[in-house]
Amino acid sequence: MFTAAKRISQVVTHMGIAFGLAATMSGSVLLGGLAVIAEPIINVIVLPFHEKAWEAKIHRAASDRGRYLLMAAEKISQTTLHASIAFGVMWTVTGSMALGGLAALVEPICNVIVLPIHDRLWDRMRERMRAVTMKENVPAVLA
Repeated sequence: MFTAAKRISQVVTHMGIAFGLAATMSGSVLLGGLAVIAEPIINVIVLPFHEKAWEAKIHRAASDRGRYLLMAAEKISQTTLHASIAFGVMWTVTGSMALGGLAALVEPICNVIVLPIHDRLWDRMRERMRAVTMKENVPAVLA
């Protein structure tokens, strides 16, 4: 249950970022709404496959140095993926390559900054809930 709530919150956060940027760049709430439907949904569908593929590569790395290099490459790849999707959606919605390019630069940066903060807040909340559950001997239905 907790994981589902966290995932829904991630989607809402991602959609909020996409809507804010798209509405601001296009000057249209309607186009912002269209982008908010398409862009985050595509990212939420594609990202788990991306993460799984990179996790396998990182796990197979022969050394710590190799793992760190692959972890850095994963972040670059993830940012490129976000940028490509943001460009494609904004270009499709507005017909403007300039706005697509701007979205490709700004949207991934916002997500790379905001979503890890989001995840840390949820992780802290989970730890607090576990501590309360253990202290009170309450069944851990939220784990």
